[in-house]
Amino acid sequence: MKIEEKKHILIVDDDDRIRELTKEYLENNNFYTNTAKNSEDAKNKIKLIKFDLIILDIMMPGQNGLELTKEIKTTSDQPIILLTAMGGTSDRIYGLETGADDYLPKPFEPKELLLRIKNILKRVKKNKHLNPILRFGDIRVDLEKMSIKSKTGETKLNTAEKSLLENMILSVGQIFHREQISKIVHLTKERAVDVMITRLRQKIEPDPKNPKYLQTIRGNGYILWTD
Repeated sequence: MKIEEKKHILIVDDDDRIRELTKEYLENNNFYTNTAKNSEDAKNKIKLIKFDLIILDIMMPGQNGLELTKEIKTTSDQPIILLTAMGGTSDRIYGLETGADDYLPKPFEPKELLLRIKNILKRVKKNKHLNPILRFGDIRVDLEKMSIKSKTGETKLNTAEKSLLENMILSVGQIFHREQISKIVHLTKERAVDVMITRLRQKIEPDPKNPKYLQTIRGNGYILWTD
């Protein structure tokens, strides 16, 4: 029987109590953990260890969690879960646009954090077998670099857009309901999902107003087709 390799997680939070309780809970659930009390402490540990996932508080003295997320994501694909007391939809969207893979409002249930960690690690494992280059006509999408190249120039994917494309490309021709998309990209309002789809179409469709690839199935949701 194959033994599952234990994953290594970095917990970054200036609150000693949250940091230690999270560490204890994850270690009791078969993870290795390290902790850091601020961004500088975290960056020193990241230089030494390739973590499988980072749990990162937003509100910290010095460099905050959003700024650190942007910095990490310029050179690494390490998954990041943001923790914050700001739980509004706009805050969540902004957190995902910085490159975070998930967003969990405080206070949170440790079991929910554990489930989100497992879901992200499962997705990362599955996506290792996914071709990182997608083509939509003359538009080339590089999922690893989160870049989109077309005749008019180059744009970037945010993490939510990347996550949705990864899920849809693994199920080409399958309808994704709005509720399903909400869970993938961690948005609670259907309107926010529609806005994200519109922005994604502007990036991958030759004619966003008449989408060929990311189509609407009226009353159901959305479906992705490729050439």
